Amino acid sequence: MGPVLGDLLPLAVGVAISPIPIIAVILMLLAPKAGGTSTGFLLGWLVGIAGATTVFLLLAGTLDQGSSSEPSAASSWIKLALGGLLLLLAAGQWRSRPKPGEDPSMPKWMTAIDRFTAGKALGLGVLLSAVNPKNLLMCVAAGTTIAGGSLPTGQAIGSVAVFTVLAASTVAVPVVGYAVGRKRMAGPLESLRGWLTTHSGAVMATLLLVIGVVLIGKGLGGLV
Repeated sequence: MGPVLGDLLPLAVGVAISPIPIIAVILMLLAPKAGGTSTGFLLGWLVGIAGATTVFLLLAGTLDQGSSSEPSAASSWIKLALGGLLLLLAAGQWRSRPKPGEDPSMPKWMTAIDRFTAGKALGLGVLLSAVNPKNLLMCVAAGTTIAGGSLPTGQAIGSVAVFTVLAASTVAVPVVGYAVGRKRMAGPLESLRGWLTTHSGAVMATLLLVIGVVLIGKGLGGLV
């Protein structure tokens, strides 16, 4: 199980450092209905990550994944394809980043976050985790990695749980921190939101590039 968790770590970080969901939960925490919407969003985020990873774990389990020490050709080709897609997304993120002095553009739905209910926030969490192309590719890679480890059912479930917790940590920490120290969190949350809004494109481009290269390297390593 140890090698599988090691392979899952960069993928979990890739989901965790996604700027958009972090900005979304910060905006919810700065809105009037902070407690309900942020909790709903966190729950949707957890369900989306765990659900998508489990689905692709089951799908990948139908393929010949090889042994834990010798991944199959199918698993290696999947990693190569995912790595290539992540490199394409990294290039797109880098090209779309705001130029110096230019105001960054954010999704229009963010302007309506202060009117969200807990149910809408939960649905948004699921969408951003399980349907967003960048995060979905991470979950595909995670499910494929766990399936390729040929783990017993209990350890496979544990791997999904560890991946989900790590991937959701950057959304969970502000929610928990706000619940514990509401007044003290307002200033730091606003500062973090401003920084992420400005640098989200560069952050995601760098992250996708690194993880894409890692997946391509693992895919090539399994073919030679």
